[in-house]
Amino acid sequence: MRRPLTVVQLLPALVSGGVERSTIEISAALVAAGHRAIVVSAGGRLLPALLATGASHVELDIGRKSPSTLRHVRTLRALLQAEGADIVHARSRLPAWIGWLALRGMPAARRPHFVTTMHGLNSPSRYSAIMARGERVICVSQTVRDYLLQHYPRTDPARLRVIPRGIDPAQFPPAPSPDRAARARAAALHPALGGEGPLLLLPGRGTRLKGHADAIALLAALRGDGLDARLWMPGAREAGREAYLAGLERQAAQAGVADALAITAPTSEIARAYAASDLVLQLSRKPEAFGRTVLEALSVGRPVLGWAHGGVGELLAQLQPDGAVPPFDAGALAASARALLARPPARPGTMPDTLRAMQEATLAVYDELDPHH
Repeated sequence: MRRPLTVVQLLPALVSGGVERSTIEISAALVAAGHRAIVVSAGGRLLPALLATGASHVELDIGRKSPSTLRHVRTLRALLQAEGADIVHARSRLPAWIGWLALRGMPAARRPHFVTTMHGLNSPSRYSAIMARGERVICVSQTVRDYLLQHYPRTDPARLRVIPRGIDPAQFPPAPSPDRAARARAAALHPALGGEGPLLLLPGRGTRLKGHADAIALLAALRGDGLDARLWMPGAREAGREAYLAGLERQAAQAGVADALAITAPTSEIARAYAASDLVLQLSRKPEAFGRTVLEALSVGRPVLGWAHGGVGELLAQLQPDGAVPPFDAGALAASARALLARPPARPGTMPDTLRAMQEATLAVYDELDPHH
């Protein structure tokens, strides 16, 4: 009989994002396997989703970049001792430092194991180096593993485990192509998305790094060919980004494509947005650690076009090579878009990187560290 483990995950807050999602997914897997899951963070709007997994939450603002955050070291150490923690799993830099300092002050014989996950390609520094100091360091892609060894060459590669983030295929079911009902729904919400021509989709936050300007330039190139292409950018319209959005709208107006473009708030029905589209774009200007949208779109059965760098390039090379374009080559991007729209590739037969695989692999890392388990 395996003894139940107590695993404490540390992160800044539970507001939104990949780190938060992974925390909740691992909490669910721990509870389902009969373990105890405790999360320490400042809380936030995803707290009910965490509690629904059966995990418990301790509110400590361990992600606030302020010297006063160090006072949480003693509180966290007391918590780890009181709860009999077996493993401390840090998912972000400042929480990792707080966790590391809490563990340093505990007797070695009763000190929990320290695990970190590198979710991102943080700028290399002594501050960031804490993420390479876990007894096991989980890398969310081969891209992250390569980056870590390049910038922290003294890290023992034997401690690294590549565990790609996963998606739940049931949330991204294959949709007919074209999906006329999904397209009609999108056009009813955003009239610029009507018409008979192809719909391009670029999901992502309203930041220059997501490549919105590249997508608008691509739209102009395709429409210049006489194709009635439309572009939807859900998630780009958010408070505080007005100047950036105004710049995108100016660019679209100057290119003569403003009436074929919808820049909208995030959609809660992203799977339907994929279904409505003919081609999904992933044009982040900065290499991403992992390309979750690539998996989501391919699961729905939509081709993906993206810059061949970072985690996105890694997934495209593996799953749909004809969608990978040399970074920032606008001509190659337009040529590949034309080819993918003319002859959409088949959906990959087996979709790797499922949520279940990610959960099982992470629990296996915990098992490695706990010999009594």
